[in-house]
Parts: sequence; C-alpha cells; structure tokens
Amino acid sequence: MTVKWLAPTGLIALSLVPSIAGAIRVTELTSGAAVTTGNARFFDMPLPVMLHIPGALIFCLLGAFQFSQGFRRRRPGWHRVAGRVLVPCGLVAALSGMWMTLVYDLPARDGDLLGAFRILFGSAMVVFLVLGLVAALRRDFTRHRAWMMRGYAIGLGAGTQAVTGGIAYVFGTPDQLRWALFMGAAWVINLAVAERIIRKGRAKARPGQVLTRSVS
Repeated sequence: MTVKWLAPTGLIALSLVPSIAGAIRVTELTSGAAVTTGNARFFDMPLPVMLHIPGALIFCLLGAFQFSQGFRRRRPGWHRVAGRVLVPCGLVAALSGMWMTLVYDLPARDGDLLGAFRILFGSAMVVFLVLGLVAALRRDFTRHRAWMMRGYAIGLGAGTQAVTGGIAYVFGTPDQLRWALFMGAAWVINLAVAERIIRKGRAKARPGQVLTRSVS
C-alpha cells in the first residue's frame, strides 16, 4: 500500500463498524426479523433509519476516496461527480439523524445531553455542507475544501464513537453523563483533526495561490 492511500484506507477502516451495524439493521428491517425491545422503534417508524443508514454509508465510504490526491489526479472528473453524490447523501444522513433523535424512544443510556449533542453536531454538519457547496459554486475551492472536511469529520463521528464508546466501558458501565461526554468527544476529536489538516494545507499554500484541488 502506498502512502497516498493511507488516508482513504484509514477512513474506510474507521467507517467499518458503523457500516456493518447499519447493514445488519437494514437486513433486520427488510427480512422480517423478530421485533425486540432493542429494535422495536425502527419497525414502528422505519423511514428515518432507512434514510440515515444508506446516506451515511455512501457519504463516509465514498468521501474517503476524496482524500487521495493521486486518485483525483488520475481521474479529474471524479471529484466533481462524487461531490454531487456526497453532498445530498451527507444532508440526508444529518437530517435523518436529527429526525431519529427527536422522534425515537431512545435507550435509557442515551440521555438528554447526548440528544442535544446530536442535534448540535447534526445541525453543524448541515451548515458545513451547505457552505461547502456554496463555496464550490463560487469557485472558492480553499473554503470549499475546509467546509467539506469539517462536514465529513462530523459525518464520520460514528466511527470514532465506536472507539470512544469502548473506552467509556473501561471505567465500568457508563451513566448518561459519561456516555454523552465520550460520544461527544468523538465529534470534537474529528473536528480537531480536520482543523489541523485545514491549517496545515493553508500554511503550505504560497501567498496569493488559489487552492484548486479540494476535498469534499
């Protein structure tokens, strides 16, 4: 594996746990699996989760390839075509995620604080993606890259939450507060990494240089 594929490979690996969990959930809903206390809310109202899982899956997996400069260089039309798919999928994932937070009877472990975090970061993801789209239409590719990376960082939160959630259990079964803080930490970590990459890219650009290659 070459260095230029490390970033997309790592992002895909981070997406695997929520992707597999989502695939299992969709299979349950479409195959007539037994209704349990853990999945009853999805059977009662399947539309939000059936929108969220494919939208998030496509957004995270397809978006990972946008981080390979070599791939974009060899396929110059890829970035634009993929972006036309990624932005709608990202918006669907964010909006349906907030929809689920507001209408589903969530597990007792997911308290009001975690619900507030989901609405906060979901709203931020929508705003970032819209700003990224507007920047692209204005051909301001430096800002386009930055906004889309922030949106992708939030969208990839479920992957990082698989890690932070596991750490939360190291200290025993988490209560609502600890669970919310460890879940929220995943979004903060992702955004911090994105900001570091954005700032590093800006520092490398020469004064007056327009960054025309972007990540979305």
